[in-house]
Amino acid sequence: MRSSAPSFTAHSAAREQSDLQKTLIKSAKDVFAGTCGGITVTLLGHPFDTVKVLLQTQPAKNPIYSGPIDAATKVIKAEGFGGLYKGVTSPLAGQMFFRAGLFFGYARAKEVVGVSPDDPLSYFKAGSLAWLAGTMFESPIDLFKSQWQTQLIKAKQNPNYKPPYATVAECVKASFKYSGIRGPYQALGATMTRNLPAGAIYFGVFENTKNWFAARNESGVAKDWQIMFAGGFGGFLYWSLFYPVDVIKSAMMTDSINPAERQYKGFLDAAKKLHAQGGTRRLYAGLVPCLLRASPANAGMLFTVDKIKQMLDA
Repeated sequence: MRSSAPSFTAHSAAREQSDLQKTLIKSAKDVFAGTCGGITVTLLGHPFDTVKVLLQTQPAKNPIYSGPIDAATKVIKAEGFGGLYKGVTSPLAGQMFFRAGLFFGYARAKEVVGVSPDDPLSYFKAGSLAWLAGTMFESPIDLFKSQWQTQLIKAKQNPNYKPPYATVAECVKASFKYSGIRGPYQALGATMTRNLPAGAIYFGVFENTKNWFAARNESGVAKDWQIMFAGGFGGFLYWSLFYPVDVIKSAMMTDSINPAERQYKGFLDAAKKLHAQGGTRRLYAGLVPCLLRASPANAGMLFTVDKIKQMLDA
């Protein structure tokens, strides 16, 4: 009995090490696939996002842009096509980090929830759980991107306007100066209000639509175009159903970095003041470019993540 104990212990240790290696490898695949997805969604969607933010945050009275085409045209005329990618460096780096964390979290959330095609709601639960963690990465990225993009609007309004931040790094520094560790999480509550239900819809619709196609294919696997359709459909619903919340979030994120100079006291105050500016229509400003971006950008991202994970698992 004594002689068998070391052998048993060595066998258990080897098995635990093997399980750990498998977990680390699987996690690395999720992170890599998510990183590639972040690159894809940023490159495809940033021009649309720039136009969306311009329309969302321009004044209701005497607006600078009459619509998405007018906004894009004026930006390109003033700064060239590169103007639509204004501030892309921060979200590109941030989205790589955020999407890596999001898809890593989603993979773990699916394990915790125990998702199954026989339980469609399980994917919605996992999606909400994953985005709860993902928001902690996304919120600062969104804040600094929005602050940077908004400077373009103010410069168009006033030729004498001097942007407060020459770089994104200066914006980051200011947020810590005025609010400490809470600075990068300006409008976190609004972001959570959007992300938890929207994240559930996003992943839930994507996974269930993909499973629906797969069940009807002889191979039992969704085809490439079906994966892209599922991703685009999930992205479309994500934005279309919760867009007014995103407008409120954008208003709070583009408010002053200095708390003493902010015009919105909180989520409800921002909603009330925005509605007073133009009614319900004000809460849907920038919807068109957002939806034009939602389907192709999310279709491309989710397809990229799905295919890369398939290749890595092959």
